[in-house]
Amino acid sequence: MLDSLHTSIQTIIEEAGWLAPILFILLHLIRPMLFIPVLLICMAGGVFFGFLYGTLYSVIGLSLSSLIFYKLIHVFPSLHRKITSLKMRLLGDRKVTLGQVMVLRLLPFMHFYLLSLYLIEMTKSLKEYMYYSVAGILLPSIIYTAFGRAITEMPWYLSVLMAALLLVV
Repeated sequence: MLDSLHTSIQTIIEEAGWLAPILFILLHLIRPMLFIPVLLICMAGGVFFGFLYGTLYSVIGLSLSSLIFYKLIHVFPSLHRKITSLKMRLLGDRKVTLGQVMVLRLLPFMHFYLLSLYLIEMTKSLKEYMYYSVAGILLPSIIYTAFGRAITEMPWYLSVLMAALLLVV
């Protein structure tokens, strides 16, 4: 069952050609509006594009997402207030170091833009923000994409078990 679904999706991706990676990167950009965790998109990259290309496309998509967030937060003060309010509700007035933000990016269901807000507050320029943003998404992209790839090579019952455990977590 899962093998036939995976084969069908692989066929669609192969037939889409160069459009498939672009659509995958766009999925990273609309992910927040669909309330899809970063973990699931990166895992899908591993399943459908393999480890190397899945990681590359996820890094590109998450980097563009970070850039767009930086621009939006400066254009729309209401978005800045909303994310700051979320930060205050979840973490209070805690100060977080750059290293802690990098480690928090590894947590599967940590709010991506909340951590981006911390980075914006810690950095002095767009260039510095993007440097730390990309550095902070490299390791999670690699780990989650590798995990997605590993799931495709497991027997179907282990894949279902891993997916169920992930949903529980």
